[in-house]
Amino acid sequence: MIAGAIELPHVLVALMKGILERESAPGLWQGLITQQARVRDHVGVIGLELVMDEAEGHAYLRQKPQLDAEPELPRLITRRQLGFSLSLMLALLRKKLAEHDAISGETRLVVTATDIVDIVRLFLPATANEARLRDRVERDIARVADLGFLRPLKGRDDTYEVRRILRSFVDAQWLGQLNERLATYAGHASEALEREAGAAHD
Repeated sequence: MIAGAIELPHVLVALMKGILERESAPGLWQGLITQQARVRDHVGVIGLELVMDEAEGHAYLRQKPQLDAEPELPRLITRRQLGFSLSLMLALLRKKLAEHDAISGETRLVVTATDIVDIVRLFLPATANEARLRDRVERDIARVADLGFLRPLKGRDDTYEVRRILRSFVDAQWLGQLNERLATYAGHASEALEREAGAAHD
């Protein structure tokens, strides 16, 4: 091992804990680059695979698809079921990231909570209760940040960087069907609000 190089266990632990990014952990990232084959071999034994985007500078682990002839292994990576409001927000952030990449030379997309409220509002039924709408969207913003797709910026309240790993989770094919998906999400949102209104009157 070259002096000063990051050893394999440190790289594996970092990946097991979540997303590994070149920008935030350059030493670990370089360790992953140099030991990529060994990492793939190690995680493959426990049913995981390495997803790595060298151009964007991020990597993470996911469960390998199970083949018919293979014995079933317990899931190590939790499958998250997203509700329509979170799916809507991720779709809109991915769309905004694509638009940003098309017109800007900057790699970072920075948005405020107000920006997100404004773009989400366009796909929700009109409501006079602005405070309630903002509370709902801000709860979803917090969950999206917990999932790793938004990064709060230090010293800037309610301001976030849209993390580029979102591109890996929402691919080009999915993005191509976005208008249809947004129409579906808007329909779900309308039904959900109608149910809430009905419950309030009961």
